[in-house]
Amino acid sequence: MSTVSLPPEIEDLRLRTREFIRGTVMPAEPRPGAVVPEALLEELRAAAKAAGVFAPHAPREYGGQGVPLAYWSPIFQEAGYSLIGPSALNCMAPDEGNMHMLHLIGSEEQKRRYLAPLVSGKARSCFGMTEPHPGAGSDPAALRSSAAKVDGGWLINGEKRFTSGANNATFCIAMVRTDAVDGAPAGATMLLVDMDTTGVRIGEQLHTMDRAIGGGHPHVHFEDVFVPDAAVLGAPGEGFRYAQVRLGPARLTHCMRWLGLARRSLDIALDRTNRREIFGSVMNELGLAQEMIAQSVIDIETSDAIITKTAALLETDAKAGSALSSVAKAHTSEAVYRVIDRSLQLCGGDGVTDRLPLASYLNEVRAFRIYDGSNETHKWAIARRASAGRRREAERGAPDLADVSRPASDAGTPAEAKA
Repeated sequence: MSTVSLPPEIEDLRLRTREFIRGTVMPAEPRPGAVVPEALLEELRAAAKAAGVFAPHAPREYGGQGVPLAYWSPIFQEAGYSLIGPSALNCMAPDEGNMHMLHLIGSEEQKRRYLAPLVSGKARSCFGMTEPHPGAGSDPAALRSSAAKVDGGWLINGEKRFTSGANNATFCIAMVRTDAVDGAPAGATMLLVDMDTTGVRIGEQLHTMDRAIGGGHPHVHFEDVFVPDAAVLGAPGEGFRYAQVRLGPARLTHCMRWLGLARRSLDIALDRTNRREIFGSVMNELGLAQEMIAQSVIDIETSDAIITKTAALLETDAKAGSALSSVAKAHTSEAVYRVIDRSLQLCGGDGVTDRLPLASYLNEVRAFRIYDGSNETHKWAIARRASAGRRREAERGAPDLADVSRPASDAGTPAEAKA
């Protein structure tokens, strides 16, 4: 991973995280495909706190390590080397993204009530955005859940689905549609809702191919749920703008964690090919195996580079960083799958058994091409931004490089063509 020019304190944390994951977390991993018991997770979190590697992304004043966003990737990749590493370090989705957003836009009281327990591991959270069709999914403009202004607060009605982590959550950040009120524009509003509030109900459980996110992906119903005015996160009507504060970094941290898992998958394959003999040769000397290994290294390194660039940009230009995070998400989610798939192939029949974790890894990472916005949606947005950017350059006087109506100039013509 890219560790060039890391500040000494960040490199120290990375190395200590690496040691903790490989020396403490990996020996405690459950059988491939199984969910880690909550009691074991609590033991690992206590050990992570004692080792000084807990909540690396969170502010120091709330018990985290205070790592700037630009340096999250090396740490998160080390955590992601184990499927349960991010949970042990309390930098897993959706809590990590909610911590980041609460830190940036939450009031002091909201930080005390929600952020501090979340960073310490005493609370869990979920983010209520996705809805049953025809509600919001990849298109947030289709949001149907709503909140009406009432005396002293808001009354929420609606249904969410794929509410990751909701089964274990103590509170939800619910995205709802609101009308213009008290000078605030109509639009989306984020509301902090305690899960034990009257009218909040966990509904149908969705059984998905991934298992790493504790707390499931259930439906959550809001039936005349009252929350006070103090529950508004940020300002009413500004929810879509605030969502970018969360979604850009959150989709990027998924890339970081999964890239760590891709590195481990390749290491498994390399250990296999370095000692496995077939057709009279060690596998790592065979051209077909070398091609697969090389392509995996290329996928890992290009993913690492775009993640590093995006993380730095998010700190200096949030809008541009959020746009680039779509590129990082689409590329990395597909690259990581390819790496794990090749690694499984290199391990042959053992790769599809639970004697190795690669088959379970494929199940985990396949869903990422849909989560945080489907890759097709991201590619649509990437293409639109590219086209719009080039149009703006043309409006500022850039030449039309595809214009074939003008005769070709002799300038630059090869000498033999002129002869």
